[in-house]
Amino acid sequence: MEDQAEALRLLMKEKTRPEAEAPEGRANQKTRIITITSGKGGVGKTNVATNMGIAYAQMGKKVIVIDADLGLANVNVMMNLIPQYNLYHVIRKQKKMSEIILDTEYGIRLVAGASGFSKIANMTEEERNSFISEMYTLSDADIIIIDTSAGVSKNVLGFVAAADEVVIVTTPEPTSITDAYGIIKIIATEVDNLNINLKMIVNRVSSAMEGKRVADRMTQIAGQFLNLKVEYLGFIYNDPLVSQSVLRQKPFMIVDPKGKASVCLKHIVSRIEKTEYRDQEGFGRFIRKLMGREWG
Repeated sequence: MEDQAEALRLLMKEKTRPEAEAPEGRANQKTRIITITSGKGGVGKTNVATNMGIAYAQMGKKVIVIDADLGLANVNVMMNLIPQYNLYHVIRKQKKMSEIILDTEYGIRLVAGASGFSKIANMTEEERNSFISEMYTLSDADIIIIDTSAGVSKNVLGFVAAADEVVIVTTPEPTSITDAYGIIKIIATEVDNLNINLKMIVNRVSSAMEGKRVADRMTQIAGQFLNLKVEYLGFIYNDPLVSQSVLRQKPFMIVDPKGKASVCLKHIVSRIEKTEYRDQEGFGRFIRKLMGREWG
């Protein structure tokens, strides 16, 4: 698995690729892979991945979101898309990756996952190698966001090992916190990547203090017992607009760009990029104060 992950990392990085061989305008650039994962389902991981992709697109980045949940895919549902083909057809070598990728009205491209195909939830070595080769065709993107299934299958660990950044999504619920620690522990013991870049988002919080309290607990335990650094990216408020957006099958970043959840996510992306999110609205100033006071 680690050999395959290393192959994927090498394939997606363009820094050492000769200019003459690189796609036009892509010389000396590389595609960054951000894997979004969680210890359990139902914590908002897919919502985070989809809307994070839109936030990056709004920054002018070329973004591809890959729904890598090979059993219960639903990123396309978030955007009210019905793909004719998906990763199942790529893994079965019936289609090329370039033939299934979808343009969306939100400025991002989507590689749809395969819902209802449990037999490919754990790919064989041959299927995984073939999938890695197909991933190379996506190297013209600036950012690839991979939305994994919940839990710790071999597929999930492979995407974790291959990523430049791994974002773990949790909520303040005790079961979610326990499962988040569980996946961090498995990553620490089973992913042979000393440079793994682990980050955490606490979703559905009622206050900034609640998010920081959960994150402090997780980062301290991970550091003390696993000798692993986990960076706290920030929180996303428990905003009723999010569930309304899911029902409307439209990303919350589009439904209300200035809503609480949207502004929180924009700040999180800015934090990943180590830039300052500039917003003249009152809530934006409020969040910046919270970041300076409680996230610093």
